[in-house]
Amino acid sequence: MIKIKRIQARQILDSRGNPTVEVDVITENNILGRASVPSGASKGKNEAFELRDNKENVFFGKGVLKAVKNVNDIIAPELIGKSVLDQICIDKLMLELDGTKDKRRLGSNAILAISLATVKAASNELDLPLYRYIGGVHPCFLPIPLINIVNGGIHSNASSIVFQEFMIVPMKANSFGEAIQMGHKVFYQLKNILNKKGYSTNVGDEGGFSPNFNNGIEDVLDHILEAIHTANYEPYDQIAIAIDCAASEFYRNDQYNYSKFEKSEKKTKNSIKSREEHINYLSYLIKKYPIISIEDGMGQDDWEGWKLLTDEIGDKVQLVGDDLFVTQVNRLNKGIEKKVANSILIKLNQVGTLTETIETINVAKENKYKNIISHRSGDTEDSFISDLSVAFNIGQIKTGSLCRSERISKYNQLLRIENNLGKYSFYSKWN
Repeated sequence: MIKIKRIQARQILDSRGNPTVEVDVITENNILGRASVPSGASKGKNEAFELRDNKENVFFGKGVLKAVKNVNDIIAPELIGKSVLDQICIDKLMLELDGTKDKRRLGSNAILAISLATVKAASNELDLPLYRYIGGVHPCFLPIPLINIVNGGIHSNASSIVFQEFMIVPMKANSFGEAIQMGHKVFYQLKNILNKKGYSTNVGDEGGFSPNFNNGIEDVLDHILEAIHTANYEPYDQIAIAIDCAASEFYRNDQYNYSKFEKSEKKTKNSIKSREEHINYLSYLIKKYPIISIEDGMGQDDWEGWKLLTDEIGDKVQLVGDDLFVTQVNRLNKGIEKKVANSILIKLNQVGTLTETIETINVAKENKYKNIISHRSGDTEDSFISDLSVAFNIGQIKTGSLCRSERISKYNQLLRIENNLGKYSFYSKWN
């Protein structure tokens, strides 16, 4: 048994300059595991509870010193002397210490930081790559990256586009490295196109361009399609498009308000769409554009809408539940029972421990729902999700655009893993 000797938490900053929790787990052999946790802006209301200090005069209430104190004073004393190799036991003990359904007492940010730092310390102790320690002998598939290229919604201060993310998907690459090269080419072709047309090329929270497209969602998609063609790729066949509607952000009272993020006060008659009109519009978009994946197409509480959307286009595109499922088995099981969506976004901090995350991944696989590993809009340089995606041969990853170091760190780690696997690595295929 390799025992935990010390656990130390601290407050650091994420990619938006907001505080987050970082934890060091140190073994009796003085081996270190360090992890930091991300934070979302567009959050599902059923996510595990992120503990903040709420002192307005300190980081505008976003400090995490309460969570840090919980790690150092409450959780750490209970884990000292425990085996660093017993991940399930450690995660279970923290859940018992917290004792609440959503980790409200100690904070999911405190619990998750320890959970991830522990598994890192264990892999370092055994001198195994993290993906190998978590996944065993089977990891060999590098995920298809869903590369953020345009930011809208709550992730952009400039754009009035209601949908939150527009992504490109390299379909026919021979390796992860080639996929990144393809994405890079399209990303910078889009930048050139926007520059020539006088649009801003400032980027949003996840590194995608964030100009004020005045002519709506189809204007964005037309520009992305132009960039794909200019890069000499075939839409659908080589480069496809994925969108994240983040519909919960503009869903109220069974209606979808497309004007929510407009910068002017002007509202058009067609801005407010019924559930059926919204679904019809998504159906229209996948016929007009090479869209293969729609995330959060309906609001997180609109189960009726999700069922209608799944029946309408679920056999044509990937329908991803993010706010709908929040990486939690009970929510996913409800979706499986109701036959809504066909894929789930996996975000560690939505549920709060590695053990619970793995359970959700396995339930999805058993029920033939696709998993997509994901970052958060407020992220850190921690590249844990890269190893996690390979550990379970997940097949897809969302980790932002091809700029900003907190996004690039994940891509770089995947490039290292591909290099490490060598001839035993495979680039995942879309199916």
